[in-house]
Amino acid sequence: MTRPAKVGILTAGGLAPCLSSAIGGLIERYGELAPEVEILCYVGGYAGLLKGDSLPVTPAVRAGAHLLHRFGGSPIGNSRVKLTNTADCLRRGLIKAGQDPRQVAADQLVRDGVDVLHTIGGDDTNIAAADLASFLAGHGYPLAVIGLPKTVDNDVYPIRQSLGALTAADYGATFFENVVAEHGANPRMLIVHEVMGRGCGWLTAATARAYRARLDQKTFLPELGLSRARHEVHGVYLPEMQLNVAAEAVRLRRVMDALDCVNLFVSEGAGVASIVREMEANNEPVARDAFGHVKLDTVNPGAWFGKQFGAMIGAEKTLVQKSGYYARSAPANADDLRLIRRCTDLAVQCALDGVSGVVGEDEDRGGELRAIEFGRIKGGKPFDPGTPWFRQLLADIGQEG
Repeated sequence: MTRPAKVGILTAGGLAPCLSSAIGGLIERYGELAPEVEILCYVGGYAGLLKGDSLPVTPAVRAGAHLLHRFGGSPIGNSRVKLTNTADCLRRGLIKAGQDPRQVAADQLVRDGVDVLHTIGGDDTNIAAADLASFLAGHGYPLAVIGLPKTVDNDVYPIRQSLGALTAADYGATFFENVVAEHGANPRMLIVHEVMGRGCGWLTAATARAYRARLDQKTFLPELGLSRARHEVHGVYLPEMQLNVAAEAVRLRRVMDALDCVNLFVSEGAGVASIVREMEANNEPVARDAFGHVKLDTVNPGAWFGKQFGAMIGAEKTLVQKSGYYARSAPANADDLRLIRRCTDLAVQCALDGVSGVVGEDEDRGGELRAIEFGRIKGGKPFDPGTPWFRQLLADIGQEG
């Protein structure tokens, strides 16, 4: 197998606390195993590929690649561009009338001499990369594509743990650790912590778990009102759970009456179907992205939950706080750094061996770290509310599953 002469790297989709570190890990590993391989990074994901906008990995960048592990975000930028959505690419000015985005991207890769493309993104990003590789193969140009699974939702089949999700849960917990003190700013305060997670509640559940672990490390002074009960999570709502609002309101009213506050953790995807139905019934526009997903910032699920429960539990004030942008832009924590390193090391080896796929822990093969076939990659993996640690969490806070 001929070693690659030049590789490209791009990050796409939303941010996650792994992008910067994954780029750094790839650059470092190439430096260790194949320093002769040229590397370029496309700016702004697939948008940069379509425009031919890239940055070379110079000797100075190679020498400083370790610095990328200390930062969140993506230094080379992301975008939500779908190569098969010609109309959207045309509207953005990424292609000209009559052009096929896949052909434009393919031509750019050929011009750049890229024979391996590393994509760091979710299922949409990596499926698009596989489609691009197939398109190129059909035109006689071999391209190895090695994806890395990025998503704070941890919802990609059949990957056990997506890069960045562990960090996002930790930072979401840290975020709420400060926000929860707002219960002292007003009597009968309802605080809604909206956590990212379109169709999967893993991050909300994991954030609640991480937050309660932080509470375990604190010493409280209940004699002066500084009690764990007032800092506790009082309700967790996920897209995968059925919610009886009336019954929950009765339970939460008891909490409010006893503690003078209620703290809820809500997945941004919980209740979206109901919200969209209300909006459409009122002839309100529902904004969607290039992939057809509802733009969650326009439907505001946290505010909807606050409105539903606020009056029913007698809240004097409702505060909705979103940890998403704070958590997803964080630098990778120690657990994620270890996982990222394992994945980037294997991704480079796959590139040198000419093996395509998405590098991750394969749930269907006992968690083996391998290049998973693109045809098996799919988004929308739900969180199982029956997971033992989550069932215990609900039992601890007095909420029925």
